[in-house]
Amino acid sequence: MRASWITWWIANVSWILLFAAGSFVVWTREVDGAGVTQTPELKLIAFIVLLVAFIIPLIIQIVWLIINLKKSGNR
Repeated sequence: MRASWITWWIANVSWILLFAAGSFVVWTREVDGAGVTQTPELKLIAFIVLLVAFIIPLIIQIVWLIINLKKSGNR
């Protein structure tokens, strides 16, 4: 495997672990940083905000995948 593929996989695993950790924190906390008791609705809103924040890295990873595929096909 080329270095770009290895780096791509490492970056993907890192983002997945970071998203999983953030989701775990959002769904298991009882009170947020402002002292507001978390209801299921507030947890869902916090999860959606987290999801929106991870859309940009997702787009970057997809573009990076396409570039890697095109470079691998030119061999």
